[in-house]
Amino acid sequence: MKVKFMPLRIASGSLAPIAAAALLATALAACTSSTALVTSRTQGYEISDSAMAQIRPGQSQELVTLVLGSPQSTNTFGDESAYYYVETKVRQTSFGMTMVDSRTVLVVYFDKNKKVIDKAVYGLKDGKTVTIETRRTPSFGEDRSFIDSILSSF
Repeated sequence: MKVKFMPLRIASGSLAPIAAAALLATALAACTSSTALVTSRTQGYEISDSAMAQIRPGQSQELVTLVLGSPQSTNTFGDESAYYYVETKVRQTSFGMTMVDSRTVLVVYFDKNKKVIDKAVYGLKDGKTVTIETRRTPSFGEDRSFIDSILSSF
């Protein structure tokens, strides 16, 4: 007995739905994802030149808050205080790597009457990198793990 194989024939109308589905999936994927490998964004405050120009000596702390918003950080030294507004422009790759393009720190100094004394603008070149120490502080006695402590009690 001889077995004969018949060739598989695809009807011409059955490929049309598959092609339409593939085209629709490609179009939807293009709408939902960014085609750029690098995106730019601003972290923190967006400090505008017009807002900076409005801050002048003698103005009240409330007016500064009204113009610039609440500060990212505050500092008090003696009778004086300061508001810090930080703007960082970064680029981020699609792979998660972040690169800092620029950083602007606006500092508004206040006197004891909460009136503006001065303002200063610092850039990325004015900052210093601080390395964080990862060593552990030595303690008196033995440095044992939890399991060592349990085993030594027997």
